Amino acid sequence: MYKLQNYVTGRWISGDGDGQMLFNAVTGEPIAQATSKGLDFKGILEYARSTGNPALRKMSFHERGNMLKAVALHLRNHLEKFYQISYQSGATKLDSWIDIEGGIGNLFANASLRRKFPDESFCLDGESHNLSKGGSFMATHILVPKEGVAVHINAYNFPVWGMLEKVAVNLLAGVPAVVKPATVTSYLTEAVVKEIISSGILPDGALQLICGGAGDILDHVGSQDIITFTGSASTGLKLKSHPIVLREAVPFNMEADSLNCIVLGKDVNPSNPEWDIFIKEVRKEMTVKAGQKCTAIRRIFVPENKLEDVQNALTASLLHTAIGNPLNEKVRMGSLAGEGQRTEVRTQVQKLLASSQLIYGSLDSVSVIDADADKGAFISPLLLLNERPFASSSVHEVEAFGPVSTLMPYNHMDEAIALSKKGKGSLCSSIVTADNSIAREYVLGAATHHGRILILNNECAKESTGHGSPLPLLVHGGPGRAGGGEEMGGVRGVKHYMQRVALQGSPTTITAITNVYQQGAKGIEPGTHPFRKYFEDLKVGDQLLTEKRLITSEDIDRFADLSGDHFYAHLNKTDFAGTMFERQVAHGYFLISAAAGLFVDSYEKNPVLLNYGIDELRFTKPVYPGAEIQIRFTCKEKLPQDPKDENDIQKGIVKWLVEILDGTEEPVVGVATILTMVAKRDRN
Repeated sequence: MYKLQNYVTGRWISGDGDGQMLFNAVTGEPIAQATSKGLDFKGILEYARSTGNPALRKMSFHERGNMLKAVALHLRNHLEKFYQISYQSGATKLDSWIDIEGGIGNLFANASLRRKFPDESFCLDGESHNLSKGGSFMATHILVPKEGVAVHINAYNFPVWGMLEKVAVNLLAGVPAVVKPATVTSYLTEAVVKEIISSGILPDGALQLICGGAGDILDHVGSQDIITFTGSASTGLKLKSHPIVLREAVPFNMEADSLNCIVLGKDVNPSNPEWDIFIKEVRKEMTVKAGQKCTAIRRIFVPENKLEDVQNALTASLLHTAIGNPLNEKVRMGSLAGEGQRTEVRTQVQKLLASSQLIYGSLDSVSVIDADADKGAFISPLLLLNERPFASSSVHEVEAFGPVSTLMPYNHMDEAIALSKKGKGSLCSSIVTADNSIAREYVLGAATHHGRILILNNECAKESTGHGSPLPLLVHGGPGRAGGGEEMGGVRGVKHYMQRVALQGSPTTITAITNVYQQGAKGIEPGTHPFRKYFEDLKVGDQLLTEKRLITSEDIDRFADLSGDHFYAHLNKTDFAGTMFERQVAHGYFLISAAAGLFVDSYEKNPVLLNYGIDELRFTKPVYPGAEIQIRFTCKEKLPQDPKDENDIQKGIVKWLVEILDGTEEPVVGVATILTMVAKRDRN
């Protein structure tokens, strides 16, 4: 019998002795054994900290992002192998697509996030703050990768996505990972990790895999480590309460299974398109992955006067769900992940039946295609009805982690909101309505108890990602029972693995540390006009002070005629009594245009390829005719760009701080960040 291997301390190692037997969820046949007995968990963590962490910390965000992209491209070459293994877990083609290609998609999404970060190993966080009258003392925040390791303890339902959606974030942040998937489906996780390691893309120690129990790993975590957990709330609480985790204040992010809900708006009738959208969404969330999703819909709230119609429509819809062998093209719902999961689901449903009734499906029998219902971990979709949801507690507390959901009535929106909150915190909730006022009322009333809310109607349903689809650029998590954690979330997710540090000092010193120019820092004499320098030759702090330009009333009149902007303040015949202005004032956009005329070196070709845009444009003081403006033009930040193909010009984005000065005691009358695309010296 094949024994799954653990990838630790740079080697593939089998655990000691016989391990847990893993079975094909469809046929019941044994697949492999898995064990982590005999592993040195302290040494595993130390290897990640001493080998993987320094290697990742030396890399910039851009290098780490391109590393993720390379891993994603490599894994795409092995999809068919992963699919064949995934079918053994009872997953259909669609289920496997969500798990496998959804996980790889997370790698791509996080790889793209590199563009949101500098080409450094660390980044600035938030705005800078001037702390002194003279501008010589300031503060800002930076984020640096933690010096520890991310320990990911994952659930069994998504053996690929559950791993990749987490490691993509910590690797981009510059922190290595130890992944401990749920043992029952770890054979698929092992197959994916083998391909990642064989690619040679990741540095040594960046990723380790434990197939089996977690052993005493939590006894060896420290304050620089980060733990994430996906699974039951009870197990999560046990891990989170570990004395070492508490003593060392180890960050612990928990995504617990929750009693997610969907609400049908009172405006929706069987004749509306939203009716069909609602029925389809519920059926999908009950049957995709055989309901084994932490985001699946467990509670269905509908207006009391539509309860019977919804019951009939859901029953008719579920009747068309073909159950059986995932390799059969007719099958739309596979098995649970194993016999243990089927036993657990039946036990939980029995608890629910104490206050609810079964209105569709059977606990004991199910018709299957191309399979044996007894040997495989098959179960029927189970739709329950609870007509007194405010009088029942179990329906809001007990989760059957399978194709199980309970239908319940409400009378008005306040009741629907109150019922949604009785789950005591969930990962997601949905409302189906064509009435935006109903949507607003529900969202603002229920938002405190849900990590994500989907508003579904006919306008967005066709392109909606659906109730149960977490997205890498959005926060995934929820309050209360859902664990109180936040995963992914774009830039926010990356920052979870980094240490935020407040810096105080002079603008010049902070500029030298961060490699981002801080307003008020000493500039650098560029030697030649900055626009004549290639991307590599520019230095942050290169600064140009332009000639002066006199602003006249005729300038303002001509700009008004040219632009069509005849706002009263720009007209010299305006009576300015009671206004904010003394007399005719220059257009802000005229000032920024005039600024460009002063700082642009435009008489011959140069490395500047194009103007990319303007950020943070502010006009801080009115400019009247007779004023002389001058521009302080400073290289603020440099961001390299990856070439699109071999024919693309090698280039980067340069951010320039533009300060418009008028020579008075408080000279800055306007400020902006202008972006240009600048060629590198070797354009090819």
